[in-house]
Amino acid sequence: MKKILSLSALAVGVITLASCSDFLDQTSPSELSNTTVYGSTYYTGLRVNQIYGGMGQDRTYAQDFAITSNLNSDIEFVDGVESDTYRDTGPRSEGNFYMDPGYSRLGDRWTDMYGIIEDCNDVIEGVRTSPLFAEDAPEHDEMGRYLGEALAIRAMVYFDMLRTWGDIPLKLETSQPDLSNAYLGKTDRDEIMDVLMDDLDEAANLLPWAGEDGYTTEHATKGYAHALLAQIAMTKAGYAIREKAKEGYETAQYTDGNFPTQRPGADERKALYERALQHLSTIILEGPHKLNPSFENEWYLQNQLQLDLTYYENIFELPMADNRTGELGYTVGVRISKDNATWGKQNSTGKLKLTPTYFYSFNEGDTRRLVTAAPYEITTASNSPNFSEKSIEKLAGNKPFSGIYVGKWNPKWMTSKWLSDNKNTTAKHLAGINVVKMRYSNVLLFYAECMNYLAGPDGTYTGSAGLTARQALGLVHERAYDDAHKADAQAYVAALPGDPDGFFNAIVDENAWEFGGEGFRRWDLIRWNLLHDKIVEMKQDYLAQLLDGTYPSKVFFNYTNDTKTEIDMSSVTWDTPAEDINEADYDDSTDWFGKLQPGDTDWDAKSPAIINLPYISSGLVGIGGYPDPTVGESSVTVKNRYIYPIANTTIADSQSTLYNSYGY
Repeated sequence: MKKILSLSALAVGVITLASCSDFLDQTSPSELSNTTVYGSTYYTGLRVNQIYGGMGQDRTYAQDFAITSNLNSDIEFVDGVESDTYRDTGPRSEGNFYMDPGYSRLGDRWTDMYGIIEDCNDVIEGVRTSPLFAEDAPEHDEMGRYLGEALAIRAMVYFDMLRTWGDIPLKLETSQPDLSNAYLGKTDRDEIMDVLMDDLDEAANLLPWAGEDGYTTEHATKGYAHALLAQIAMTKAGYAIREKAKEGYETAQYTDGNFPTQRPGADERKALYERALQHLSTIILEGPHKLNPSFENEWYLQNQLQLDLTYYENIFELPMADNRTGELGYTVGVRISKDNATWGKQNSTGKLKLTPTYFYSFNEGDTRRLVTAAPYEITTASNSPNFSEKSIEKLAGNKPFSGIYVGKWNPKWMTSKWLSDNKNTTAKHLAGINVVKMRYSNVLLFYAECMNYLAGPDGTYTGSAGLTARQALGLVHERAYDDAHKADAQAYVAALPGDPDGFFNAIVDENAWEFGGEGFRRWDLIRWNLLHDKIVEMKQDYLAQLLDGTYPSKVFFNYTNDTKTEIDMSSVTWDTPAEDINEADYDDSTDWFGKLQPGDTDWDAKSPAIINLPYISSGLVGIGGYPDPTVGESSVTVKNRYIYPIANTTIADSQSTLYNSYGY
């Protein structure tokens, strides 16, 4: 890969970027002066492509900000939750809310994310001062599009950084040669979000909709600028842990005494939800984006590396490259645990798991359950790696906290090229699946949340798209159901509560069902101040479900082939007690989550409730498991501390302008 730009040393580190996608493989203009670059639409386009190249790095969106930085929640958690691995100073510590300022990836993330921002700043300054951007210049619209892309991506990166680190330096211009503007202190994140929203207002006016003149969703689109602005507005309206209390803000009931969790007052919250509603309504009324009628097909297209040119459900996808960058399908997805002749090289998808309570929360007929969750792995009959041995599928058995993978990235849906390459490699093989930053279902559920806040589940409101909150949620919920259960889905939506608080709980549930494994959940729970409560609730629900019969002691299933290597997942008796099964109707069976019960001889020694449950997210909620998940909360250093520390190396390089807070 070609080095494309070397920037001045900043308080955030020395930054060098590299292009990481076929989409981005173009000649670097870095040897040209800015006058030459921004005096040409061609070279400006190449310069913008370098921004996308920065997003293909492991420490930005190819890996960390696509996967590990979004863990944990009540439905998703990092692997390795046993007592000896839950805080191993790597991704497991990160997911379980134990962060060390000495963790090397923290400094690399900070540096690489600010590297993208520096590139955006260069493009923004270059286009604004270019004669080609003059109002009467024939190149004005094209240059404006490049400006809009840089503004939108800069807003996205800053937003992801402030959600991760809290208050951070706001740098809106390129670095001066003498570094006079390099060493900046922190800016309050609310002030940053105000700037980002104004930038996105401008970007939305400059960018085209997806599909206009061949403009694809692998670029920042008009729809993404509107949707990201709404997301930022709703985040600002929500809760956040603070370095100190802010006057006029409301403090949450569950909060730390020294670092309060607060949200703006009622008047500001209303204004922010109104602003969000305006932009969400624009997407719904004017944009090309729709829901793909098939939830499964949308994920099949993702695995096939195909853009959805019919529905444009994915509003913005960060472009990755086959066998070069992007961890979706390798670090997260259906698990290939052993090398085999059917699928080739094993992957490492255990990094992100799904909780058993989440798997059992789906209603009958919801197609999202078996698209989202994969309670099985692909292995070999001998359970040994062997490129000459065909694969078999093996259900999770009695492994609820180590056996449910994310099914949205599935080798069965990947391309023939991927399969051929994976059969002919002995090294790590990346699938090149794009990272989706916004889907149309995000927009509809954001819209439902805004409308519910402003007008209740069934009210109307000035500036809306003409849909009620219930109708918007209904579009998402009903899409997920097969024809045989569509009426049940409609009845569910119709029966949802008519009060805002009750309907809000339905919005929380729908977000979980729709976005499992995609990295959205943690951030929504934070702004709702539900992250702690929902994780504790998950643990309590799991223990209750072990006793109430939710989990069968054994599941039965059929195979799809005579060789008995592929399981018909639709045949598995996930929800039926073993004693109600006619074994003659099925090809095979395996022990399941409900096999061990309190009082069994080997309960204390073998039950996942004893071994694993206490350590999941324990840095946030305390080390508590059976019989009481809340035990140990008093040992938590700082309540609600989901914020990351700034790396020691970053602080050391900042010339005393940066520091850590939140007890780090």
